[in-house]
Formats: sequence, C-alpha cells, structure tokens
Amino acid sequence: VRRSAAPPDMPRLSVYRSLKHIQVQLIDDVAGKTLCAASTLEKDVQAQLNDLDKKGAAKLVGKLIGERALAAGYKTVVFDRGGYVYTGRVAEVAAGAREAGLEF
Repeated sequence: VRRSAAPPDMPRLSVYRSLKHIQVQLIDDVAGKTLCAASTLEKDVQAQLNDLDKKGAAKLVGKLIGERALAAGYKTVVFDRGGYVYTGRVAEVAAGAREAGLEF
C-alpha cells in the first residue's frame, strides 16, 4: 500500500516504535520489498545501547539506516513516520538519518 504522494521510484523510510524498541525499514513499494533495515533489536546495536536513553538509541538506529541506505545506493527517500507524531524518538531517527547523509 503506497502511503505517500512521492514519485514511485523513491523508496519509503518507514518507522515503527514500541515502548522499548524502534525499527526502521527502507521499502520499495513498487517491487514490494524491504531494501534495508535497522533496529534496536540487532545484537550489534544492543551492544552500543548501554549508555544511551531511548532517544539516543533512536538516533543511533537512524544513523545506521542512513549508512545502509547510502551503501545500497539510495540518497533520497520519503520519510514515513507511520502516524506517530514527529517528536521525540521519531524526530531523532530522522535527525540520525540526515546526519548519515539521507535526504528527505
């Protein structure tokens, strides 16, 4: 299901947050597949979460998805906040992705 009015060749950066974790996916809606993903559930990320609060963890996940998207060849994306208010952890994911070089 396409949720934005963006060009169809532009992938969607989708955010899901629960009470403890945050998950982000880069999705190609035309092909119907996930191009790359990042989450606080990954073992590599969990090792870095010891001194971070939830906002810090969200920013770390944002940087990670930004790096993975750029490595996969995607620089411009559409940010899909999934109905969440653009504040707190959702805004930190966006800030981390922008720091890594993603444009939206």
